[in-house]
Amino acid sequence: MRVDKFLWCTRYYKTRNIATTAVKKGHIRVNDAVVKPSREVYPMDKVIVRKNQIDYSLVVLDIPESRVGAKLVDIYRKDTTPKEAFTHQELVKQAQEHYRKKGLGRPTKKDRRDIEDYLDDSEGDVL
Repeated sequence: MRVDKFLWCTRYYKTRNIATTAVKKGHIRVNDAVVKPSREVYPMDKVIVRKNQIDYSLVVLDIPESRVGAKLVDIYRKDTTPKEAFTHQELVKQAQEHYRKKGLGRPTKKDRRDIEDYLDDSEGDVL
């Protein structure tokens, strides 16, 4: 089975087109080699998927005939991703939340004026 189709069948990507694009960009490695979307995968191949700044590592156990349900994914692959990869993602998430609360978006014109007024007031206090 093609590597892009395998990743779609095992629910790593929502569509085959997204999976194919990821393979073309070099986010997928099979046995430590960057591959093309048409590369065939076989049982016991080691696949590394770079997605959301995490390197998911998996071993192909079997080849599915078509897209499988989420509960059946573990029949076809074994996830060997180390726990450290997920802790790094948590640190990045906490750093982003500390910088600006989620959902607030860009500062509005009123926010910008308030910031400028605050900075102008603090500059007058320093002198």
